[in-house]
Amino acid sequence: MDQGLIPRRYAKALYEVARDNGYDKTLYDMMRKLCGAFATEPGLSATMANPFVSDSDKARLIFTACGAQQGDKSVAPMVRLLETNHRFGIVRDIANAYQDIYRKANDIYRVEVTAASPMQPEAEQRLKALIQKQLGEGKMEYTMHTDPDLVGGFVINIDNQRLDASVRNELKQLRLKLLGTNNK
Repeated sequence: MDQGLIPRRYAKALYEVARDNGYDKTLYDMMRKLCGAFATEPGLSATMANPFVSDSDKARLIFTACGAQQGDKSVAPMVRLLETNHRFGIVRDIANAYQDIYRKANDIYRVEVTAASPMQPEAEQRLKALIQKQLGEGKMEYTMHTDPDLVGGFVINIDNQRLDASVRNELKQLRLKLLGTNNK
């Protein structure tokens, strides 16, 4: 079986139970925290996959990383299922898949803007308004980063779509065009 399919099936079942019981948003927030914990603590993945770490310790780690209390009704069913099926090693993939399912069901888009330098608040608000206009009724989860390597301009990522309006990209395109001209 495709390794991505298994976490997706768990996430789908988890989402359906959470939605039916009215805690899908709460669980979504917890899955975001859990993924954040995996991103900031690289050893967490190894710990979850380690057969010498007890399932009860792994369960406590998940509750802590989610910001939940032991036995929290929104996380406990997932933890019990992972423990029963010995699937703690794929908990990060399940959390990511749950977020994808929740976002799709609730028309939420992940928007990441990377600029060469910090934007003025007014300019950033105009950019956010322009992006929101393109999303229509969709909601956006907005993050802003700076990357001086862009030289100037910005890059916008909306889920799997990318708009690269950076000077670095323009220079790259110009270079490729010039190299293509020399090869003729």
